[in-house]
Amino acid sequence: MGSHTFEVTDSSFQADVLSSETPVLVDFWADWCQPCKMIAPIVDEVATRYEGRLRVAKLDIDSNPTITESYNIQGIPTLVLFKGGEAVHYIVGYRTRDKLEAELNKHLVPEQA
Repeated sequence: MGSHTFEVTDSSFQADVLSSETPVLVDFWADWCQPCKMIAPIVDEVATRYEGRLRVAKLDIDSNPTITESYNIQGIPTLVLFKGGEAVHYIVGYRTRDKLEAELNKHLVPEQA
């Protein structure tokens, strides 16, 4: 877990993600998943770069099957962007930081100069 990400669980999902006023990117991952390990430092970097505009959560699919199933997560890594309590964008599979940020920027308020 990176210093700018937080863990979310089946029981904390409503409060930490769906009720958040700030958009939340949820990284659905598992310890045994090599692509998840490859994208983890990129997700941590995005959490740092977007601090204040985006919260980044990590959800272990093996420990949290209820949320995983309710959002139809079938392959990992899957990143889901939530805004206003709704899943607005799914990113399935590994992405470079530039490609990940390009997808996120379509949904986030631009940074203030």
